[in-house]
Amino acid sequence: MRRKRQKVEKRTNAVPGHLVVGVRRRLCLSRIFVENPSHAANYNDVPCPNLYKKGENNSLMFVGVVGKPNVGKSTFFKAATLAEVYIANYPFATIKPNSGVGYVKVECAAKFFSQVCNPREGYCLRHNRFVPVQMLDVAGLVPGAHEGKGMGNQFLDDLRQADCLIHVIDASGGTNDKGEPVEPLSYDPAKDIKFLEEELDFWLLGLIQKGWDKFARSIQQTHEQVQKAVAKHLTGFGATEEVIEEIIKKSGLLEKKITEWNDSDLLHLASLVRKKVKPMIIAANKMDVPGAKENIERLKKQFPGSLIIPCSSESELALREAAKHNLIDYIPGENTFKMIGNLTDKQKSALTFIQTKILDVYGSTGVQEVLDTAVFKLLKYVPIFPGGVNRLADSEGRILPDCFLLREGATALDFAYRIHTDLGKKFIRAIDVKTKMTVGKEHKLKPGDVIEIVADK
Repeated sequence: MRRKRQKVEKRTNAVPGHLVVGVRRRLCLSRIFVENPSHAANYNDVPCPNLYKKGENNSLMFVGVVGKPNVGKSTFFKAATLAEVYIANYPFATIKPNSGVGYVKVECAAKFFSQVCNPREGYCLRHNRFVPVQMLDVAGLVPGAHEGKGMGNQFLDDLRQADCLIHVIDASGGTNDKGEPVEPLSYDPAKDIKFLEEELDFWLLGLIQKGWDKFARSIQQTHEQVQKAVAKHLTGFGATEEVIEEIIKKSGLLEKKITEWNDSDLLHLASLVRKKVKPMIIAANKMDVPGAKENIERLKKQFPGSLIIPCSSESELALREAAKHNLIDYIPGENTFKMIGNLTDKQKSALTFIQTKILDVYGSTGVQEVLDTAVFKLLKYVPIFPGGVNRLADSEGRILPDCFLLREGATALDFAYRIHTDLGKKFIRAIDVKTKMTVGKEHKLKPGDVIEIVADK
């Protein structure tokens, strides 16, 4: 079996992915920019010294990338992180979860001051600041995973640490329910959206049901507040008491004794908790395949409450690899790029295809938009820069080296604690560096604020 898989890997890497150039001719675009020997020596010679640098970051969230096998999930993850992950054209190419660092895109605050920043983490391209966030690529899930099918519950458990989920689907309908390649448009991708939600709900139901009867009787006898007790019961899933209280009130479960909650009630509770604690965005991948665009429009109508963003992971990966090799000047998420390197005819053809069939039609590859939407719209984070009224640089002369991602509604005091506990404890006041106005600890921060913290010595 191992020898057979190695042959498949070689074939799918050398022969082409889903992007079609001409009739029956396919190109695995990202490989074109990795395998060119003439550029191998420049592999680490990237446009910005901090580009693709990994390490700790100033965000506290974790973004999970999920989906069934063979839909381009690991390609999406690699495009977002440039992490070295295993990509192949058969189910369960990802056996263990891959972790890496992706980057959300914000307008750099240095632009306001007509300065050029020097990021400590991430990178900045023409006043587009890319702030690192942790990402996790979980092995492909199939229907019945909560029952142990496919790779089973171990991979569902990997999702515990994720704050939100990017669900990658094959919008072309070219992958069946088992993760096997089929003819495009022969499978309905709407089934994937439904199955993953159901798998997560039943997985969470299993967590809730563990010791439930004894737990419910104990609550009934001690008269402990239901929301507090259930929040403790779901500690490992990241559900706070406030969230559980809100959910239980909406569910109507308080009208019944906790000992009377049946499996249907618990499944309903699991679904509500999952939607709140693990919000999800749909990355409709392979958007360039003929027929995918119509599928995506249909999905948006069928799932009006879901965020569905078209994307082409293979195109984004190709662009980022090309930029990494100094072949093009490209800012992730933009609608164009500039060829600057010594390109082969094959590379020029691939890039022309991406420009005319992807960027000119859709405005971007969608990968950056998916990640930005997940962090800023789903999780509602805002970027905040520490700085000083009299000096934007740190002790090493770096201009606005840090950018922190805080929850919407965060205050100046929250920001002080986020930078350092001592700053929070000894907080006196804060200064909005852009307006030079003094603000108090309850002042709510806005996206892109530059804040100076004044603390007692």
